[in-house]
Amino acid sequence: MRHVLKICATCALVALPAHAEEDSKSLMERGAELFLEGLRQEMEPTIEDLRGFAEQFGPALQSFLQEMGPALAELATQVQDWTAYETPEMLPNGDIIIRKKPAQERPEESVPQDDIPSDGLTDI
Repeated sequence: MRHVLKICATCALVALPAHAEEDSKSLMERGAELFLEGLRQEMEPTIEDLRGFAEQFGPALQSFLQEMGPALAELATQVQDWTAYETPEMLPNGDIIIRKKPAQERPEESVPQDDIPSDGLTDI
């Protein structure tokens, strides 16, 4: 009988620190863990949809960037201030026009005088 009591006492002493660790978390920590777990469960279907979207359109986007990347980089070096241009407009025939904003609508620092042609026309 003494052996049983010694074994039970030893088990209780060993389990006591483990139980104390569980209780050492504050209510805020437990609440935050539960909140984040719930958020993860709510977001899981959306993340799976996004993963499927990436698998579906990833290769097409990569080939687009490989083909158009150099041309877009060259265009980016030529355009100094994107705020000086209006939103691109697509014509019925598929052409895309990007017009400069009139000088009075542009911020002062974005209107370099050497960019304004004397005849008012712009070559693209």
